[in-house]
Amino acid sequence: MINQKNQKPQLSEGESNTSNRRLEWEEDTHNEETRKVLEQDAHFFINQTVSSPCLSVVKKAKGACIEDTNGQSYLDFHGNSVHHIGYGHPDLKKAISLQMDALPFAPRRFACDSAIELAKKLAKITPGDLSKVLFTAGGSDAIEVALKIARAATGRHKTISFWDSFHGAGFGAASVGGEQLFRSHVSGPLLSGTEHVAPFACYHCPYGYPDHNGKPQIEICNSTCADFVRYVLEKEGDVAAVIAEPVRAVPYIPPPGYWKTVRKACNEFGALLIFDEIPTGLGKTGKMFACEHDETVPDLLVLGKALGGGILPIAAVIARAELDVAGNYALGHYTHEKNPVTAKAALTTIEIIEKENLVENAAVLGKYMFDQLNLLKDKHTSIGDVRGLGLLIGVEMVLNKNQKTAADDLAEDVLYRCLDKGLSFKITMGNVLTLSPPLIITRKQVDLSLKILDQCITEAEKSVYL
Repeated sequence: MINQKNQKPQLSEGESNTSNRRLEWEEDTHNEETRKVLEQDAHFFINQTVSSPCLSVVKKAKGACIEDTNGQSYLDFHGNSVHHIGYGHPDLKKAISLQMDALPFAPRRFACDSAIELAKKLAKITPGDLSKVLFTAGGSDAIEVALKIARAATGRHKTISFWDSFHGAGFGAASVGGEQLFRSHVSGPLLSGTEHVAPFACYHCPYGYPDHNGKPQIEICNSTCADFVRYVLEKEGDVAAVIAEPVRAVPYIPPPGYWKTVRKACNEFGALLIFDEIPTGLGKTGKMFACEHDETVPDLLVLGKALGGGILPIAAVIARAELDVAGNYALGHYTHEKNPVTAKAALTTIEIIEKENLVENAAVLGKYMFDQLNLLKDKHTSIGDVRGLGLLIGVEMVLNKNQKTAADDLAEDVLYRCLDKGLSFKITMGNVLTLSPPLIITRKQVDLSLKILDQCITEAEKSVYL
């Protein structure tokens, strides 16, 4: 019998770090300084997939770009979704510096102004009647706080979430997540009662319905993916919460009305709705929050990543006031839960997004980029689908458009060719070029990225005779 723990899990979070193509690229590009630093990194850090070994060594990060020790500058269309306002925004650095001078830390048992101001701001900008807040140092912790609140408010513990989703690396967050990388084999027993269903994925509908040019045919499928969530809610009968990314960061976009159907089902069966907007919140999809596209308000909304402005780590849970029901227990009580410096960073980040109209920029340039990529789809036989909202866009590479055969090797070849020309992004699900530029991106930079993609896809197609 094969030892399953020795098998490699399916990739979803990023490209392979140990492929032959990666090794060839490293051999061609890395200088002696880079190799020495990477050797030190490999020596001191515990290895983990999609992180080890590192791609290269970052030397500088400013605006929409990073630079490595090889001297190569890249437009960063990845940024771990933290770089909404770009790297090293001067207003953010100034605000952090002033806050460190005024109050560098507040013991958790004391209140502080910057944390309160951030809570007020989040209550103001989030949709519906979300108004009560808790902060954590990272998104995974914030997800687990949201799960605790749902348990406390409903008296239940079961959840419904989606295969292929990512909600964090902690045991609770990985339990509701749906990726092998974080939940299978070496992770051991996870939380009980964490039911999973197939996600919305119209180009590869798990329920077998045909798409039309990547879009759902609602008259045929009747939103079965949404109705199945209702089905499980009814059959289980005692679910505490449905937890999901309103727009999957892979990315996949829900069919029209998907979340309204799920919201109605949650109300009917007494379950809460938790939206994980850690990668999509604060404007990435062309609206301040991705759930606004479907006009659906969750009971709890979780933010992180970009909330710290690409400098400091902070995450948040924002809930309806009626869910403030566990005052006699500790839901988080983290050391840096009300850190005045991280809170100031988050507040300033939101103010920058508003002041510089970055949500609108994401909507306008995102649509432009989406339209241009669809023109490239018509040009290239290897582009099977282009999907996205705002500045979260996926380009799926295929060997055959009719059969939708995944072109994993081709996608990886495109990546390294793009890196050589100064464009960085990540691959998800093995063959999806996931493009997530910062909200500060300019039309000129978008045009440059499109030119690079066009050139590199052309070169990669010729290399495999597509």
